[in-house]
Amino acid sequence: SSAANIPVNLNLCKRLGLNPDTYTISIPLGATINMAGASITISVLALAAAHTLGVSVDLPTALLLCIVSTVGACGASGVAGGSLLLIPVACASFGIGNDIAMQVVGVGFIISIIEDACETALNSSSDVLFTATAEYASRARKGTLKAEDMVPKEEVEE
Repeated sequence: SSAANIPVNLNLCKRLGLNPDTYTISIPLGATINMAGASITISVLALAAAHTLGVSVDLPTALLLCIVSTVGACGASGVAGGSLLLIPVACASFGIGNDIAMQVVGVGFIISIIEDACETALNSSSDVLFTATAEYASRARKGTLKAEDMVPKEEVEE
């Protein structure tokens, strides 16, 4: 689903007046490995399971979970519901057994229609956000950033 947004994101980058040499690389790469939404899903569902079971989670463990979820989510791209398959790994870090972890995955499947749409929206929008931020920061360093650069151009024809 993130890959389906590549043409939309490329058009948006063109409308923002970004450098095509940058966004033609960053947008497809981001659609492949930038899975912020999947990372959040894994972390939130694992933390919810831990809280439900009364498992105390300290800050360093939660931070480690977020890092592991982020790295794991990069490998889950292109797999429908791939983030849900990493929940047992995240739950194992809290000592939660596979039987309970798979129940959490079941809950994930139940909410997946809304959850997957939100994941994809976050994944795709952050691709453009990171690309534009890098471009605007580069322009600001060079002193070539203008106020009108921050406003999208009219619809660009393909």
